Amino acid sequence: MTYVMPPEWAPHERTWMAWPGPNPTFSDDGELAGARAAWAKVANTVRRHEPLTMVVGSGQSESARALLDPSVELVERDLDDAWMRDIGPTFVKRPDTGELAAVDWTFNGWGAQSWARWEHDAKIARHVADLAGVPVHSTSLVNEGGGIHVDGEGTVLLTETVQLDEGRNPGRSKEDVEAGIHARLGTSKAIWLPRGLTADYGEFGTRGHVDIVASFAAPGVVLVHAQRDPAHPDFEVSREIVGVLSGQTDAQGRPLEIVEVPAPTALTDEADGGWVDYSYINHYLCNDGVVLCGFDDPNDEEAAAIFRRLFPSRKVTLVDARTIFAAGGGIHCITQQQPLAGA
Repeated sequence: MTYVMPPEWAPHERTWMAWPGPNPTFSDDGELAGARAAWAKVANTVRRHEPLTMVVGSGQSESARALLDPSVELVERDLDDAWMRDIGPTFVKRPDTGELAAVDWTFNGWGAQSWARWEHDAKIARHVADLAGVPVHSTSLVNEGGGIHVDGEGTVLLTETVQLDEGRNPGRSKEDVEAGIHARLGTSKAIWLPRGLTADYGEFGTRGHVDIVASFAAPGVVLVHAQRDPAHPDFEVSREIVGVLSGQTDAQGRPLEIVEVPAPTALTDEADGGWVDYSYINHYLCNDGVVLCGFDDPNDEEAAAIFRRLFPSRKVTLVDARTIFAAGGGIHCITQQQPLAGA
């Protein structure tokens, strides 16, 4: 029985998110309040386009209800953190019947990082699948939703530093990992990128998730983060990624069209002076909409114009994502789509 992960631009039944709670990512009440406001802004924007369910930690529904649109559904489950892209399931679909299933990757705190806790988050994919009423396909392969991006026609983007990370899949060869990915996603060709953005290797980073550096916008069309300033180490990373993708074909044999999306002009974090990985690639597609990371930056509108050109039938909305990035991710990282069932 073949299941395929639909592309993000395919119709959705709903979006799933997880509500920030007290944990090492949000170290004090002020950071937690800021995170909740940022997550709520994303959720309320997505809700204008499709139903949304927020998974809330036990006893924390009141804090969520105070900030969320009344039509957002709340369900309580024990949580460790709030990155639904990574802890939630990857939904797949049977092309012949339209039946959905949920891939439950093994989650171990982004490679068993010292600060991470995952006792509860490792169970969230199954909880979401049960709530969605779909069967679960479990795998021992360690992966997160931010570590993959598909075109829905057989091609998947991966990064070596995530999938071959010794903290995630020790002892597995590149061929083994690729075969495991294909088996769960229904893909047949993997395009491997060497790494992700520089700041994603910091304390709360993922060690190179692909969804912040490159993503499909349509079959044969790949968006790539383009750092234009040579002072930033991602200037060389961007050039390397474009070089790897240039001349590649997808699973259907189409040459890839590369669309470079300029990075924000901000280079460093105002709080600690470290490099930022602000990226417009970490957007979220929902029904008739694009929720785009904003940074109060001169390049926000240039990026929005690119997305309007690529998705002319969708409303592009910029949502300030700096608080989310300060915690280690972006808008794509906190959302997870459930495709619409049916052929």
